[in-house]
Amino acid sequence: MERQNSYRGLLKIPNLLPLILTATLSRLAGRTFILTLVLFVLARFSSPVLAGWLTSAAFVPGLIVSPVAGALLDRVGPTTALRIDMIASAVFIAAISFAALADWSSLPVLFILVMLYSLTSPLGAAGTRTLLPRIVPPQALDRANALDTAVYAIVEIIGPAMAGVVVAWIGPETAMSLIAAAYAGAAICLSHVQRLPGLASRKTSFLHLTIEGIQMVARQPTLRGLAISYSLYQLTWGALYVAVPVYVANRYATAVASSVTGLLWAITGIAGGVGALLAGLMRTTGRERYFMATGMVLSALAAWPVSAEFGFGGLAIGLILAGMMSSPIDVALLSMRQRCTDPQQLGRIMSISMSLNCTGFPLGSAIAGMVITKSLSATFVLAGIASVAAAVATVSIPTDTAPPA
Repeated sequence: MERQNSYRGLLKIPNLLPLILTATLSRLAGRTFILTLVLFVLARFSSPVLAGWLTSAAFVPGLIVSPVAGALLDRVGPTTALRIDMIASAVFIAAISFAALADWSSLPVLFILVMLYSLTSPLGAAGTRTLLPRIVPPQALDRANALDTAVYAIVEIIGPAMAGVVVAWIGPETAMSLIAAAYAGAAICLSHVQRLPGLASRKTSFLHLTIEGIQMVARQPTLRGLAISYSLYQLTWGALYVAVPVYVANRYATAVASSVTGLLWAITGIAGGVGALLAGLMRTTGRERYFMATGMVLSALAAWPVSAEFGFGGLAIGLILAGMMSSPIDVALLSMRQRCTDPQQLGRIMSISMSLNCTGFPLGSAIAGMVITKSLSATFVLAGIASVAAAVATVSIPTDTAPPA
């Protein structure tokens, strides 16, 4: 009973604690990297447009190769796939740091290294959530999902705050080396997780596995609906990740602005943590669309007018509200996606659907980088409209959540 009804009992499940530590360190590194990258570009090139495009470059290549990553997850197993991502991420971010410190970080070099970093990211994003159902008993899976979401909320608290404070203290170039060290630490924690083999047949070609994964996601109505609705919702966060640092930079000196930006994202993460704890106490099964749509509408109001039209205090309140809504949305999304997934095809479906779900973030960053040069307020309006569209798309998702045949 304890294993099913308490987080303490949940952590007694073999392999779960080191996996949670791995996820915490890698997600912390990833979140810190994105904001550090924005601050790095603003400091070195003074260009919001470049900040938006480089943020997109940290996501788009990974989204494109996600079907291949999913096939790799099912072929080599989630533990090995996760290890590949942790090591590759550490190497490429360390290279960005070295190039910056050596004054070799021209735009082509920076774009290449950021895109290389992106290529293995689907392995890390889907790897943890592919491992969870394989190491956690079915009766404890809902609680494990809530814990996983809470970990993500903790990352939202620590990551941006760390990025802002560390960049202000030692500069973005050195901050990159600390991010690389966090990825290396995640790889060390992962060594304590049992290596689980891939479930895909070795007799099936890698190309066939990749194509099959795309077909499975394309044919599942709920997964298709989630890809549309959640990607629209992520447009909001992609726009905010560019708009908030620019908003703050327009009001404070560079060094102070970095710290203030980090603190704003920290309070957003705290709100997300509260939302995750509340979401863990709710039974969302069968009501996922309601939870998601409600959270998206409130996120739209948080982006505009609250964040944009009521000064710095309004920005802080808007981010708190948006952060609090993000966790119930994520918990409901994860529940729907897992109930639509055949366990034998988990790696491919998780990698492809998660990548599709997140396509809005880089697009939102890129659009915000262009719109913000004309009007900062219009960027927040864009973020709000995206969440409203996401809510409409969510209520249109079919209710049938049976796994694909």
